[in-house]
Amino acid sequence: MRQFNLRAFMGRFGALFFLLALIVFFSLLKPNTFPTANNLFNIARQASISGLVAIGMTFVILTGGIDLSVGSLLALAGIAGAWFYKGGTLLAAQAGETTGIGVGGAILIAGLVGLIGGFLQGLVVTRLKIPPFIVTLGGMSAFRGLTLLVGNGGPISAFDDAFKVLGQGRIAGDLIPIPVILFLAVAIIAFIVLRYTQYGRYVYAVGGNPEAARLSGLNTGLIILSVYMIVGLLAGFGGFLLASRLNSAEAIAGVGMELTVIASVVIGGTSLFGGEGGVFGTVIGSLLITVLTAGLTQLNVTSYVQQIIIGLVIIFAVFFDRFTKARRT
Repeated sequence: MRQFNLRAFMGRFGALFFLLALIVFFSLLKPNTFPTANNLFNIARQASISGLVAIGMTFVILTGGIDLSVGSLLALAGIAGAWFYKGGTLLAAQAGETTGIGVGGAILIAGLVGLIGGFLQGLVVTRLKIPPFIVTLGGMSAFRGLTLLVGNGGPISAFDDAFKVLGQGRIAGDLIPIPVILFLAVAIIAFIVLRYTQYGRYVYAVGGNPEAARLSGLNTGLIILSVYMIVGLLAGFGGFLLASRLNSAEAIAGVGMELTVIASVVIGGTSLFGGEGGVFGTVIGSLLITVLTAGLTQLNVTSYVQQIIIGLVIIFAVFFDRFTKARRT
């Protein structure tokens, strides 16, 4: 009979237990507001968009890469979809008219913009052999500049009800937000892909030992290119969802999101060195950060102190992950 390994167990499920402990803690301090179904679903909705992008980031980090441009790419995709939805002119956009493509077209445009952005960055990483940190840092600036150019420095807003359904709509008796359903659906698909498909095994192999993967016959460049396209596509869809939720495609949307997304992946147990981790942990990490932020806000903790606390949580999560893995080896 195998002996129970507490460190290994906590290394795998520590983030989940910490999340549950936070929910209990804030529920005890704010029993009339925090544990209500409406509040918890609102927290899940807040986590859904950054969580969607974090799922894509999981693929990238599993290969040993990083993408600092996701916030800017999200903003560019959102404002591009909104621009075409309004007819492709700033006059129509500012007047609140809807003369362009429908909602389906706007979603496709946003996804396509994200996909192209991810493809271009992945191509530079794989073909020019420039470190992902540098490539995506440049992409962060370039995509933000394009966003400001498309929107002429301002937002595109005042959409009709059809545009706002995915971001603001709810189902099940007006209780469960649609973005939460989409987030969970994408998480399930990503989990199946990484856990049960050959492609998922290739992603782990490239992150675990790129040279060994290449020598075994894997097209490592194509796999790395594909993960940047995945995170770009999800950033694109996230951009549309955010514009739909806010009823406005903002030029400053997604500022700082790359840090939240990377933190969600790391807190969820995915190694920054690649080859270890998964989508389940990323979902938990996304919810954990959002629960922590929402709980601190309800306790009237200032945003400055919140940033300090979240930063310390990230450092502790990385330390705990390294500690449990070191004890297992």
